[in-house]
Amino acid sequence: MKRLFNVLLAIVLLFTPLHMTSANEDDTFRVGMEVNYAPFNFSEVNDTNGGYPVANSPGEYANGYDVQFAKKIADGLGKKLEIYKIEWDGLIPALTSGKIDAIVAGMSPTDERLEQIDFSKPYYHAKMVVVTQKDSPYVNAKSINDFKDAKITAQLGTFHVDMIDQMDGVAKQEPMDSFPTMIAAANAGTIDGYISEEAGAESAVASNPKLTYVTFDGSNGFEANDADTTVGVGIAKNSPLTEDINKILDGMDIEKEQAEIMGQMTEITASEEESEGFVEEVKSIWSTYSSLFLRGVVNTLFIAILSTLLGFLLGLVVAVIRRMDVKKTDNKFSYYFHKLINWILGAYVEIFRGTPMMVQSVIIFYGLKQYFDIDLSTMFAAILIVSINTGAYLSEVVRGGINSIDKGQFEACKAIGLSEAQTMTSVILPQTIRTILPSLGNEFVINIKDTSVLNVISVTELFFMSKSVAGSTYQYFPTYLITAVIYFVLTFTITRILLLLERKFSDKDFIMESSTGARNV
Repeated sequence: MKRLFNVLLAIVLLFTPLHMTSANEDDTFRVGMEVNYAPFNFSEVNDTNGGYPVANSPGEYANGYDVQFAKKIADGLGKKLEIYKIEWDGLIPALTSGKIDAIVAGMSPTDERLEQIDFSKPYYHAKMVVVTQKDSPYVNAKSINDFKDAKITAQLGTFHVDMIDQMDGVAKQEPMDSFPTMIAAANAGTIDGYISEEAGAESAVASNPKLTYVTFDGSNGFEANDADTTVGVGIAKNSPLTEDINKILDGMDIEKEQAEIMGQMTEITASEEESEGFVEEVKSIWSTYSSLFLRGVVNTLFIAILSTLLGFLLGLVVAVIRRMDVKKTDNKFSYYFHKLINWILGAYVEIFRGTPMMVQSVIIFYGLKQYFDIDLSTMFAAILIVSINTGAYLSEVVRGGINSIDKGQFEACKAIGLSEAQTMTSVILPQTIRTILPSLGNEFVINIKDTSVLNVISVTELFFMSKSVAGSTYQYFPTYLITAVIYFVLTFTITRILLLLERKFSDKDFIMESSTGARNV
């Protein structure tokens, strides 16, 4: 078991470097964006349309209005551009923790954000519209007040949410996490519309024939200040980059650049998504983005397999230590030290079983960097997080397995002079592992699915790749149908393999060979 642990640790260190990038940070301009918000930033599988490689997702390319401006800024700074694919909610933590140098992701300088970071001068000016179905009763609205009783939503964490309050008589819905989610809801009719800026609405409509968008003139539209309707580069507080980037933007004709680049990006996303039916949409998405899906599958399996094994070893150690019986009469120091260790391990189990893995991910990945300057790579952080989470659950599974062994076996081992360590390794644990094997298999299957929460720290597993495809194509349902099928195939196949292993472990001849120590007792 010790040899197995060393091998697993070597694999982790080999494939998961500590730092996000090995390049000299002085020579690079590290930019964060979602890479799933067309036409501002979206995912491609090659650089045919002028895409740029995504640093933390090898084989994936980012393109869009934000990407083209990020290139211009990097050139102006005389640095090499590095694009990092980061979930929207993780962009500001990534910037403030120093994992990236700037945010170029269609982000507006709202008052709340200005309290945390600085912004450059605007590089985009937005016009706000409402996206709705073509056969909606609100499609001919002339004013934002013509949406009485309409179910309207907006993206979580954006100023769009507050704009809903300007619409008299609407049924304000809970904000949704992304534009693809809102598009799917609008297509399904669960909402009557959502607020968007016009460029994003154009891409959504081009890819979804059932949708259109409503524009408003003058006083009939939304009231918004420049801070809300402009987009700037997010930069860390008091960074010298702010002045440098502003000088670069001052040398551009922003209005001309916006018209040309946004037109090109909208055309690219629209032309890529033309299809003639649902089956054709699925085929088109798979043929174009299959490499991204498969890369996500590889990362998902790698994390799930390694983390389950490491988590099992961790849970085994925790359960054995907590099960040890140290008597005060034998050694007072050992007794109190074991009590302390027991308390720490108990707290570990309760904390990691009692908090969501998504919360643990944010605290470990961003917190360690921001407060302790420990910069983990996303893959290393993923394996660490899933392993310690799995260890907390499996420690209780192992403890239950040990408690299921007849107490007479412990007494028999003690009677023939076996130490507690010999009793555990030679007699108790072999039986325990065989007993809890179904639970171990179940935990492995759960970990395959639970890796999806790691998208919050931008781990390029299957779900995060799927979000990129959905946000780039605005084809939400076909994309996630493909994802669901992949998850089902993975879990179904692995479940059948685990059943075969269980049958082998249950074979009588195998049991006689593997548990000789127990039978001798």
